[in-house]
Amino acid sequence: MALIDLNIPAGIYRNGTDLQAQGRWRDANLVRWHDGVMRPIGGFRTRSDTAGANKLRGMLTWSDNSSDRWIAAGSYNKLYIWNASGTQFDITPAGLTGGREDALAFTGYGGNIYGSFAYGVARPDTSRIQPATSWHLESWGEDLLACNEDDGKIYQWELNTGTAAAVLSNAPTSNSGIVVTEERFLFALGAGGNPRKVQWSDREDNNTWTPAATNEAGDLELNTTGAIIKGVSVKGQTLILTTRDAHVANYIGPPYVYGIERVGTSCGLAANEACVVVDQGAFWMGVNSFYAYTGGAVQEMPCDVSDYVFNDINKAQVSKAFGVSNSMFGEIWWCYPSSSSTENDRYVTYNYVENTWAIGELDRTAGSDRGSFRQPMFAKASDNKIYEHEIGLEYGGLTPFAESGPFRIATGDNVMSVVEMLPDEKTQGDVNATFKTRFYPNGVERNYGPFSMSNPTSLRFTGRQVRLRIEGDRYTDWRVGINRLDVVPGGRR
Repeated sequence: MALIDLNIPAGIYRNGTDLQAQGRWRDANLVRWHDGVMRPIGGFRTRSDTAGANKLRGMLTWSDNSSDRWIAAGSYNKLYIWNASGTQFDITPAGLTGGREDALAFTGYGGNIYGSFAYGVARPDTSRIQPATSWHLESWGEDLLACNEDDGKIYQWELNTGTAAAVLSNAPTSNSGIVVTEERFLFALGAGGNPRKVQWSDREDNNTWTPAATNEAGDLELNTTGAIIKGVSVKGQTLILTTRDAHVANYIGPPYVYGIERVGTSCGLAANEACVVVDQGAFWMGVNSFYAYTGGAVQEMPCDVSDYVFNDINKAQVSKAFGVSNSMFGEIWWCYPSSSSTENDRYVTYNYVENTWAIGELDRTAGSDRGSFRQPMFAKASDNKIYEHEIGLEYGGLTPFAESGPFRIATGDNVMSVVEMLPDEKTQGDVNATFKTRFYPNGVERNYGPFSMSNPTSLRFTGRQVRLRIEGDRYTDWRVGINRLDVVPGGRR
């Protein structure tokens, strides 16, 4: 007899074929690896019973000077805030220009090979897309600042639940977004309809935008072929991301105030909410890769699931993708629409502490790290309500699982028979294992189980390779360590 350790490294590997994922986890949902041990993610529950009228895109949580906590989120035609008790207030600015709940692909003739469509039928041009409307939300002291690309104006809300957000005096219009710098300037991105222009207010004064000898307002234009879609504060700099490249704005003081340096090319941002800032730096989803800026130059991130994510993503609706930090576990979450959906239905996570990746399915349209609250917040696509995550073990009827790639337990003409499973002492809680065996990589797969992993369990199956599927019981917390299989020669086949 021989003992085979099912010592599967933490995280998901989903590049290449199933056989290339040999000895790795291949698929999963609602699980993470913490300290190298698999466990379920925390559950979620509604924070407020009052929903938005449409899909929420863009979210911010913050505290005011009285330590009252607030949540802000917007749809293509509305802007809302919720207090800590979950009461919703509609603060939609008067005269707000509505945008789009879904991205819109342009149509025309000549956009595909001859004969692809019936004569006289315009066809979609997925290289030219009007993105779904998403809000840029920032705090200015205790106040809220808001802007979206379709309306273009900058609004400020000053904590009065009885009044709507109002246009910021003297600020440029036709902007693509905003960011508040660490030096307390307000940047208008794509200012005045120029997709490469950055314009900033005076320091600590977001009503003064005209440069003068007595202030530090100013503007500059990026040397880029892309369009500015996002700005974030990171490591004492302001990172500005376009559809093509990345730049940093460094404060240098009067008379120029800011200097601009390009720090990355061919690393454009996929969607204006798909960049996340943590202590280590900025991380974002690009068109075909993930990227990181931790100072110096932008780096393409090695990713164990990039083939799966970028071959699966709905490129026509990728503007709905967003990222959010989950600082409770050192993770970054990106939610995106799969190729079979027009709305966000899947997620990919990167654990920057343990350098692991995970995947799963959830319908989320916006999110914010815990910040002023104890748990991170997400907006759900199916009901437009705000949910707090990492609380309890309720997943709306879903069951956490993970499934491995194949393990070779025999070579050549030989086969092996598995007679017993020996669980690791770190395997705790109600966890079931199903084994999937094959004699050949493309042969018929046979399932055995499920078996409880709480105690040594007798098994009876034969093959050359085996895959392991782990399922944790709903509503229970559990852990999976390094389990072992007891195998004996099974002869030849």
